[in-house]
Amino acid sequence: MREQLTYKKDSFFRRNITIIAPAVVFIVFFIIGGLLFDRFFTLRVLLNLLTNNAFLGLAAVGMTVVIISGGIDLSVGAVISTTAMIIAILDRSGMSPLIAVPIAVLFATGLGFLMGLMIEYFDSPPFIVTLAGMFFARGLGYVLSLSSIPIKDPFYHAMSTAGIRFDGGAKLTVPAMVFLAMVVVTWFLLKHTKFGRTCYAIGGNEQSAFLMGLPVARTKVLIYTFSGFCSGIGGLVYVFYTLSGYGLAALGLELQAIASVVIGGTLLTGGFGSVLGTL
Repeated sequence: MREQLTYKKDSFFRRNITIIAPAVVFIVFFIIGGLLFDRFFTLRVLLNLLTNNAFLGLAAVGMTVVIISGGIDLSVGAVISTTAMIIAILDRSGMSPLIAVPIAVLFATGLGFLMGLMIEYFDSPPFIVTLAGMFFARGLGYVLSLSSIPIKDPFYHAMSTAGIRFDGGAKLTVPAMVFLAMVVVTWFLLKHTKFGRTCYAIGGNEQSAFLMGLPVARTKVLIYTFSGFCSGIGGLVYVFYTLSGYGLAALGLELQAIASVVIGGTLLTGGFGSVLGTL
């Protein structure tokens, strides 16, 4: 009985070491920061960390699904920037957020869908296709405007200041809540749906997944569509965070997103990982 309990304990830590290790490192550094700096070890600092990195986190959530499937998406930073630019341009023209936001998110989702189609049906390398998507999205942002555009609609200002307040000035903002909600949704998709199981199967061995009768082609297109959608939501969150659109925003963010995913325990070769590790 003792040997059986030891085996179960070891297997639990082995299965979750890629989530436990970065969590322990984070806690250690957070404690060190609290010892070195006054008022660092507070709920306010922790929630601000979520708020300040919400748009990066949303890009990393979509990137997690892509990398689990054995792919890569280099367009996320440019898509976030251009989504914010589209919202800013439409806001400057007087368009209601009820129309502007769906248009911008649809652009991001549609670009992800097109990249997924090219990767699957033209058998193109994800690195090349998403690099082209990055250049296209970034170039479109520059075409829209070379300067920063302020956003003045009351809706965006309300979302920027809204949140759940706690003692000590801490606040769980809308960007942080959107990020955490997408983490939960993605965790459910990966762990409890056919889509998630197929993502892991494709990342493990795409040919085997095809021979097993799994919908490989459809799932690969959906993976990049989902990544585009996450980047589109990231662009919306960026608008809530900065109340502006800027063509040079989120430069290099794709590398930060990839680093977040890999440090969180997802294998670059695919087939293994968790969005909780990314968080």
